[in-house]
Amino acid sequence: MGSFSVKRFQSKTEVLKQELIYIYCPEHRVDELQLILKDYDFQIVFNDYSIIDFSLKVICHFESTNLTKKQKEYLVEATELGAWVEPLVSYLDERLGYTEVKLLQSSYFLHQKAFSILSVKRTQIAKRIIDLTSAILLIILTLPIAIIFAILIKIESKGPIFYRQTRTGQYNEEFEVIKFRSMSCNAEVEGAQWAQKNDSRITKVGKFIRKTRIDELPQFLNVLRGDMSMVGPRPEREVFITELEKEIPYYRFRHAVKPGITGLAQVSYSYGASVEDAIWKHKYDIHYIKHHSTMIDLKIMLKTIKVVLFGLGR
Repeated sequence: MGSFSVKRFQSKTEVLKQELIYIYCPEHRVDELQLILKDYDFQIVFNDYSIIDFSLKVICHFESTNLTKKQKEYLVEATELGAWVEPLVSYLDERLGYTEVKLLQSSYFLHQKAFSILSVKRTQIAKRIIDLTSAILLIILTLPIAIIFAILIKIESKGPIFYRQTRTGQYNEEFEVIKFRSMSCNAEVEGAQWAQKNDSRITKVGKFIRKTRIDELPQFLNVLRGDMSMVGPRPEREVFITELEKEIPYYRFRHAVKPGITGLAQVSYSYGASVEDAIWKHKYDIHYIKHHSTMIDLKIMLKTIKVVLFGLGR
């Protein structure tokens, strides 16, 4: 048994501040969990089986299938006597607004009914209707802006107005994403590179359209074609996916849904171009897939509009 409290990421964990959580797990996993959870601002007590008053207790379990029969019965009794009992990942998932991917195991993904976006046909139809309606409406509204910046792109530098790049989409199927060109034509003459915040390859017009996300406007065509959705994980290039899945647990699960023009990660996490940034974005992407709803999609689109209007984009 042990306890600790570390103050960090307070904006992300305010809801758990000074909260006491009892965690029950196989003894050999305690040190690993302490390391994973050390950055969260709440108190933890591990494997205390001496508690008899369960009222108002928050009890979380991790790898409960590997507990002994007696230990499992203890958790059942705690539930019967008024404790709040649930898997550790689910408890944090609901309260943090993202999924702690270092705690993920295969069992998290093996209950498809828990992912309405994957299992409910009505949800999928509603999402497609919103995609088509939004894309058509936004194409009409943004056409004058698109024409102006197409001209500016052509004036500033040689090369095509549009930039096409192969990305990985739903079910790991590749497609060509369409964007306004924001970099010089020889931007990747030395091979694929992570885009940086102050990337020297970006043109002057490109810097503006990336910040305001005007470069994304042609992707409405990808939505109409069915390659993308308005909301979802951002599509990535296979060369980077292969690299990232070595570092990030279940990284390819993001391809269970269509990639999006915007997404929970884009409106919740600032610009980043490192593996650590990709991990944080993955936390939001997994959370989105698990908790998707039409209302969440609409909220994300409204937040994206604020990002564009106030220039808070990448």
